[in-house]
Amino acid sequence: MTILIILFLIFLGVLLLLLEFAVIPGVTIAGIGGAVSLGAGIYLAFDEYGLAAGFLTLAFVVFIVPVIFCRFFKGRTGKKMILQTEITGKVNESETKSVSVGDEGITVGRLAPMGKVRINNQVYESKSLGGFVDQEVKVRVVEVLNTQLIVAPCE
Repeated sequence: MTILIILFLIFLGVLLLLLEFAVIPGVTIAGIGGAVSLGAGIYLAFDEYGLAAGFLTLAFVVFIVPVIFCRFFKGRTGKKMILQTEITGKVNESETKSVSVGDEGITVGRLAPMGKVRINNQVYESKSLGGFVDQEVKVRVVEVLNTQLIVAPCE
């Protein structure tokens, strides 16, 4: 009869942990209950059947249960629960290709030291080379980076 209780506790622990990972992620009652159930099954095996059965139960829980989890999540049912899409886009892909070093423009707002600059009727994110630059000051492009421009005030 005790062996049925041990098997039930291990089965219940695996079931609760699967429920925790698949349905209600986070540290909840299901996860804690699953861990406690597995621990109780291992303890009961050591207590009732001795070291050999206890270590056999422990080895089953430590080595076989993770294999069960991997097989579950790599199977058809698990793949339906896992997000499969990938993000292929990039942020600000080469906005600054139409600007070259030496182009002149005007600041849209104050560069302190970052801000917006209008060059060739387009607004770009820019960084001031020499500290703060007030609004509507003429600036020249010193360096063109992938996502921003380095500018300096014209003299």
